[in-house]
Amino acid sequence: MENFPVTTTSLFSPRPFFHFQTFAFSSKHSRKPDPSLNTNIRRPKTLKPAPQDPNHEPPSNPLRNLLNPKKIEKNSHNLDNKLWLSSKISPPVQETISKDEPMVLENVGNESDPKVESPLPVIEFRQEGKIFVGNLPLWIKKNEVAEFFRQFGPVKNVILIKGYENPERNLGYGFVIYGGPTAVNSANKAVEFDGVEFHGRVLTVKLDDGKKSKAKYEERKKYFEGGDEVEYRSDWHEKRENARRDFKKVIDTEPENWQAVVRAFERVTKPSRKEFGLMVKYYAKRGDMHRARQTFENMRARGIEPTSHVYTSLIHAYAVARDMVEALSCVRKMKQEGIEMSLVTYSIIVVGFAKIGDAEAADRWFKEAKKRLASLNDTIYANIIYAHSQTRNMDRAEDLVREMEEEGIDAPIDIYHTMMDGYTNIGDEEKALVVFDRLKECGFVPSVVSYGCLINLYTKMGKVSKALEVSKTMQLSGIKHNLKTYSMLINGFLKLNDWANAFTVFEDVLKEGMKPDAVLYNNVVTAFCGMGNMDRAICTVEEMHRQRIRPTSRTFMPIIHGFAKAGEMKRALEIFDMMRRNGCIPTVHTFNALILGLVEKRQMEKAVEILNEMSLAGITPNEHTYTSIMHGYASLGDTGRAFQYFSRIKNEGLELDVFSYEALLKACCKSGRMQSALAVTREMSSRNMPRNTFVYNILIDGWARRGDVWEAADLMQQMKQDGVLPDIHTYTSFINACCKAGDMLRATKTIQEMEFVGVKPNIKTYTTLIHGWARASLPEKALHCFEEMKSYGLKPDKAVYHCLMTSLLSRANFSEEYIYSGILSICREMIDFGLIVDMGTAVHWSKCLRKIERTGGELTEALQKTFPPTWNSYKILEANSKQVDKEDDIDTDFDDDVYNEDESDEDSDGYEDADQIDDHRSWF
Repeated sequence: MENFPVTTTSLFSPRPFFHFQTFAFSSKHSRKPDPSLNTNIRRPKTLKPAPQDPNHEPPSNPLRNLLNPKKIEKNSHNLDNKLWLSSKISPPVQETISKDEPMVLENVGNESDPKVESPLPVIEFRQEGKIFVGNLPLWIKKNEVAEFFRQFGPVKNVILIKGYENPERNLGYGFVIYGGPTAVNSANKAVEFDGVEFHGRVLTVKLDDGKKSKAKYEERKKYFEGGDEVEYRSDWHEKRENARRDFKKVIDTEPENWQAVVRAFERVTKPSRKEFGLMVKYYAKRGDMHRARQTFENMRARGIEPTSHVYTSLIHAYAVARDMVEALSCVRKMKQEGIEMSLVTYSIIVVGFAKIGDAEAADRWFKEAKKRLASLNDTIYANIIYAHSQTRNMDRAEDLVREMEEEGIDAPIDIYHTMMDGYTNIGDEEKALVVFDRLKECGFVPSVVSYGCLINLYTKMGKVSKALEVSKTMQLSGIKHNLKTYSMLINGFLKLNDWANAFTVFEDVLKEGMKPDAVLYNNVVTAFCGMGNMDRAICTVEEMHRQRIRPTSRTFMPIIHGFAKAGEMKRALEIFDMMRRNGCIPTVHTFNALILGLVEKRQMEKAVEILNEMSLAGITPNEHTYTSIMHGYASLGDTGRAFQYFSRIKNEGLELDVFSYEALLKACCKSGRMQSALAVTREMSSRNMPRNTFVYNILIDGWARRGDVWEAADLMQQMKQDGVLPDIHTYTSFINACCKAGDMLRATKTIQEMEFVGVKPNIKTYTTLIHGWARASLPEKALHCFEEMKSYGLKPDKAVYHCLMTSLLSRANFSEEYIYSGILSICREMIDFGLIVDMGTAVHWSKCLRKIERTGGELTEALQKTFPPTWNSYKILEANSKQVDKEDDIDTDFDDDVYNEDESDEDSDGYEDADQIDDHRSWF
């Protein structure tokens, strides 16, 4: 040490560590350094002794001496300098090395016999409590593995090695790490169960051999054993730089392959703030807020303080995941640390609130950005305009567009699309077309998104023909459809129950060579369920599996609802279990589909059972769940049960909407409790809930059931005063009230009023009117109404024929000849359509026939062709005329009773016994 004081000082002083250009590097085995990389550290060449001292021996490599105790100098100051330098330029030390190094240095410090080398302790690379588990099912999840191995002891962590092509599946093996003081014993117990069966697989369970830790130790040792004469560039540094470049390349070229991105990040041995920031930003784009937060905290744990960019990426992760509470907590943390929010940060917060529909909060942050920042850009304006467009506040959106233009900011094409989408939400076709024309005037070329906004507008308005015109114009402009525009067209046809055209559009997707996504397949499943072809819907789900498209809960909902609606609860529950096996966790919407199907079949006991199972599964019912139950009890007229579930909505703090009150009104009107219905309407008024067409229809139908035409007329007048337009159901219910009150003149005027306002009567309207004329004992008017219905192109159904024939037969024995011919004409139509009446109707009609043709005739022969095949077994007609007279006397009295009963029973009219007439009030 005394022979070369200057050399030692220049080598180990702190100054050269921060000024690498003062070192003399050997270039024999090194590449030209990259000036852009600040971590390209090379080992300095060992300095030779001064030439004036020929007896001096060159010093040995100080870094090698750290692992070779016999060559360590006795000078403690020298040792401290060497340790200081190695700790600066060496990579992070693994736990196994840092644990054993003090033992090595303790032996080195033994100066009693410098010639005797102390043996290095044996390093145990295997981690205690860690086991290897092989032959796992590819679909297994971490929680299931942890649940199985928890029987041997507390599980600290489960590591499943994921697959490359499908990130949802693993490679069939992983590791289980036990924790606590019994970790070793727990691992040994688990190993004893090697060969146990787990989900149909025979597991391989053995202790971890520590190969990975040993490989890292060997690399570390190789780094310390660099040569004296030859410069040794650490493989650790080279691999780190290569790993950083590979990580950046994978993020740029394969962002959809998240496993490749994660593996590339994990290969970076010591990530810097840049790598951590890129990883947080990557998770943010995917909306994976948990992993983004984990990466952020790992960065801080390494002592790397976040910048505004990293914080913005973390806020973006929460915004994409729609967790604005945590996003705002990050904002508060930024302000506490004195980090200024940038324009990008404000823009992300604005769009985050826009996506959750909170336009007021978005507006507050937009105003704060205007106050704190010198200028804004088109991006933040686009986000705030989007926020108000989604909440249908188009006046505010128009003001923002005007403000942006006054600031001299040119609107990008995305703002035009946002405005068109906003006008689509409010159904303003005129302004949407104005924006589309303005887009072209400003020099923008309409894209598939521009035309897609128009297609979406027309499909939502039910104008599918115009949507097809836009589609043709788009194709003539050389713009091809994408999956979203095809989905819009299919949705338009689904709303019209036009299944054939919906499948035609889907076939066009396949002809274009496009691979359908989950949304398109869901639409196809919905179409098959709408057709009632449930088997084809299930086959579509299997096709999604073959195409490696994971079904969602929305895929299974129409199938479950279809089976439940058909009363096939066993198959509905089978699909429910299939959904669970596919990894789709049942939600409240799934249970609602089951309940809704049962309610439509009026199987209320089973619906309540599903509601109880829902609570056992830990899923809280929402207001839609209770409203569906209320509608079911309302259809049965069970007002008490309907009020019971209405109270549960209140007690559980759920939102009472207009649909809940509609269900309650329906129950009151169905049971004839109109005073209770009026009380419900008063409560609606106190909550500032306006009456819509559906509410008025329910009330008018309630008064119609009681035959109170005056109350129904008052409601019609009040409805017009409130600006609520009556629809076909409103007019039909009012005509029903008029018919039950016997006021056929007002019913006729109502038909004329419908024609004047442009509302066309449907088959239910004419059925109600025909029944009214039958009640008034005017079969000729009923026959005229029947002919008028056919002239409008409406096809009569079984209920119409039943009502009309009953009316004509009751008057045929003393009416004009044309009624007799009308009966024959209707009989021929029924025979041509293949209509067969039920046995009760056949018995009633046969009694009327005996009054007209005592010994049978043309009318009897024609009408009996519509009777059921088992009619002859009843042997109602007798050849003995005396017996016929006797039966006529009896039957005449019976007929009068039946007729009077039909007249007096206002809720069980003759034509309402048929299934089709039971659907007469189905829209309520």
